[in-house]
Amino acid sequence: MAEERRKVITANRKAFHDYHILERLEAGLVLTGTEIKSVRAGRVNIREAFAKFEDGELWLHNCHIAKYESGGYVNHDPLRSRKLLLHRDELLNLKLKLDRKGLTLVLLLLYIKDHVAKVELALAQGKKQYDKRQAIIQRDMDREAQRAVRQSMKG
Repeated sequence: MAEERRKVITANRKAFHDYHILERLEAGLVLTGTEIKSVRAGRVNIREAFAKFEDGELWLHNCHIAKYESGGYVNHDPLRSRKLLLHRDELLNLKLKLDRKGLTLVLLLLYIKDHVAKVELALAQGKKQYDKRQAIIQRDMDREAQRAVRQSMKG
């Protein structure tokens, strides 16, 4: 069986802080020649990126792919909308889920898989401020517990 190789270019760690991740899915990304070269160089920012349906197709917005230095006059617009590739039944299923109130599609990862640019999207629900505080408190308590375990093992 062929082993799939995946090189993560960038991750959106802030998404886990701001959203409850309900479901994940993988989508292809339509890029131009200079865009894929910038992606391979790691010159991408996905912090504010999200996906939205337009005319029955899924589009990625606010994903900043820097201009390719050697691109010349054929360079791309860094913030242009990019089409996402999914199977028709996946698109329909996703559209039905997004029609529920309060759900959005957030970009989690951008990676290269077997020489092809892919994104990992998440069906997510926004967290309230108290949820974020609760997550921080829980993370701090887990760290303290891990420290205590390590200290007890040393001594």
